[in-house]
Amino acid sequence: MEERNYIQGILHASKTLLVGLKTSIKIFFEHHETEQYPENRDTLIFSDRNRFCLEMPHNEKNQYKCIACGLCQMACPNDSIHITSEMVETEDGKKKKQLVKYEYNLGQCMFCNLCVTACPHDAIQFNQEFENAVFDKKKLILTLNHPGSTLAEKPRPVVTPKPLETLKTAE
Repeated sequence: MEERNYIQGILHASKTLLVGLKTSIKIFFEHHETEQYPENRDTLIFSDRNRFCLEMPHNEKNQYKCIACGLCQMACPNDSIHITSEMVETEDGKKKKQLVKYEYNLGQCMFCNLCVTACPHDAIQFNQEFENAVFDKKKLILTLNHPGSTLAEKPRPVVTPKPLETLKTAE
């Protein structure tokens, strides 16, 4: 009886070994693409669903769609958005709320997209800039209603790949 169990154990182990080898061989011959980051920064494109950094689009006259309603600030679960507004009187004599400062703390943001969905005028959106590393946390606090306030518009370091001969001689 023990010999029969022993032989069944060997057959079962051989079967599972062959299933594992079949899977490994199948994966080995599939085509895989490797992104050559950071050399391909200019051509690197992510899906539209990715959320990297909040931005406030504006037109040629530097006008924003934001009406300073504060819905995005209320929707933010960890207070990474702070809106400063003031009441101004229009030409008609009506009082209107105007945006003064739109501060966004990238270091606190958890990229949940609740602020974008809460905005009734589509005044804010997430962009495709993902390189947000800085040495000082204060640089992560961005004022979005001023052009040139995003981290994406700051100069990036130029990375030049080393020649293969240099790498081989260093070893």
